[in-house]
Amino acid sequence: MGEYLVDVKNERLSFFTPAGEVKALNDVSIRLKEGEVLGIVGESGSGKSVTAYSLMGLTAHPGRLLGGELYFNGHQVEKMSEKEIRKFRGNEISIIFQDPMTSLNPVYTIGNQITEVIRLHTDKTKQQAKERARELLELVGINEPDRRLKQYPHELSGGMRQRVMIAIALACEPKLLIADEPTTALDVTIQAQILELMMELKDKLGMAIIMITHDLGVVASMCERIAVMYAGRIVEYGTTDDIFYHPKHQYTKGLIRSIPRLDTKEHERLVPIEGTPVDMLNPPAGCPFAPRCDAAMQICLREMPPVTTFGDVHYTQCWLNQKEEMEKGASHE
Repeated sequence: MGEYLVDVKNERLSFFTPAGEVKALNDVSIRLKEGEVLGIVGESGSGKSVTAYSLMGLTAHPGRLLGGELYFNGHQVEKMSEKEIRKFRGNEISIIFQDPMTSLNPVYTIGNQITEVIRLHTDKTKQQAKERARELLELVGINEPDRRLKQYPHELSGGMRQRVMIAIALACEPKLLIADEPTTALDVTIQAQILELMMELKDKLGMAIIMITHDLGVVASMCERIAVMYAGRIVEYGTTDDIFYHPKHQYTKGLIRSIPRLDTKEHERLVPIEGTPVDMLNPPAGCPFAPRCDAAMQICLREMPPVTTFGDVHYTQCWLNQKEEMEKGASHE
């Protein structure tokens, strides 16, 4: 238990809406050690953000944990009181939300918003909190920090607002930073700077990072392990090399095929994944990706595939891999 900073075991979580039960997470398990970077990849609605938010106790009504155990740094999250969760949220675990403009309060200055977090979680005085806020802005590479502290969110550029969000998340030097698509609204050059900054801060502070994204290109450079999610399940999990060089699930292969490459012939078309994501109110009986899979078999539509392992870390849930394993076994006999 103590070996892992994050240890989520067989988590099942649903949202009970007027239209019915949305099975957001189905048997999700992730592990993360101190200082590691885990990428969670998948389309919108695959369960990436819900997995991370549940660690912070942020899945309120109508969301309900139906099964599994969530451990963070020795705490069993689902058994903690709201008061205990508030104490460790922001202190030991922080989050950078997707859109800084909707996460920052437009009527308070940047300085007010950073010092509020510092004073809430530490015993620093008003003046000490202001000094710490200035240090944090310098840490995340914002110029003229004294001037920026007096400005409002609308006076800053998108890249600067995202840096302010990172500064707020780092205010108490958390053990885990959750980055929920932190570069979606930014242009490519600012995106690269933000990712580089996060990696520098990881090395400097020794924190672990969960990077949530739909962009495999982002996780390639910064993550040690990747969890590929589809319809509330981890359909493939492995090291970055496993996922990029030896993908086993048809969905992972589809994601990789849809990335633009520099070494392709001129005017070569990208290969999209046909179809639309599964309706989570009425998920299929078998593999959720089967309706969109070119290689689907009859059993894929009827039954959920078991886990197939390919080493200490790499595993997937796909009937094609089961079929290959059985064929290998038959050929050896």
